[in-house]
Amino acid sequence: MKEIIKMRHVRTVFGDKTVHEDVNLTVKEGEIYAILGGSGSGKTTLLREMIMLLRPSGGEIEILGQNLETISQKEAQKLRSQWGVLFQFGALFTSLTVEENVAVWLREYTSLSDATIRQIVRSKLKMVGLDPDVGRLYPSELSGGMVKRSALARALVMDPKLLFLDEPTSGLDPVSAEAFDELITQLRSLLGLTIVMITHDIDTIFNVVDKMAVLGEGRVVAEGSLKQVLKRDHPFIRKFFGGNRAKARIEAMKMEAS
Repeated sequence: MKEIIKMRHVRTVFGDKTVHEDVNLTVKEGEIYAILGGSGSGKTTLLREMIMLLRPSGGEIEILGQNLETISQKEAQKLRSQWGVLFQFGALFTSLTVEENVAVWLREYTSLSDATIRQIVRSKLKMVGLDPDVGRLYPSELSGGMVKRSALARALVMDPKLLFLDEPTSGLDPVSAEAFDELITQLRSLLGLTIVMITHDIDTIFNVVDKMAVLGEGRVVAEGSLKQVLKRDHPFIRKFFGGNRAKARIEAMKMEAS
């Protein structure tokens, strides 16, 4: 499979604090790839470096064939249009309606007519399981699940090849979280997306993720499928997958394999 993201020897330093010492990871086309790690391990920082909101102190990041260190401003703008981002709390503009929020990037990067933009927005809302009439509402009028879906519609509005999700099920009840996980897998298949997410949701990891990187001590201490990561003896991995929910899922996985 084609390599969509490559991080090689990435180093991140803020003042006298080193967050990443030597991060190496590879995301391949069509994967749902998760980034795991404890508090302070630099998960969100890594995501921000991928989407060019932060610049690493050293190393190389290549996304969709473009080296972020040497990319021109024009190339960077074009690259940004090829990915969508869903931030942890949706990051919808509170003064805009849902329709206006979803349309933001279309108005920023295209010269499409208002009628065409409205049609695209309505189709994206429908794609994420929302009634197009939701477009008339403001973020304050939405449930947590509707906020996530509206923000996801905005992330998909430019028909990206790559989707970044920051804690996509955070704040959702178990039923809504499961429905969101199902939506993510359906969209991956429907649109041919490659998805990179930060998550600590055990159910998401077991149900959705193809491959993951576990951060620790400033580097990737394990990378691979769930089965491969579980074989790695590391304090964070033991702790993270040592809870009752994770143990039950691991036992069920073993029973299915036997």
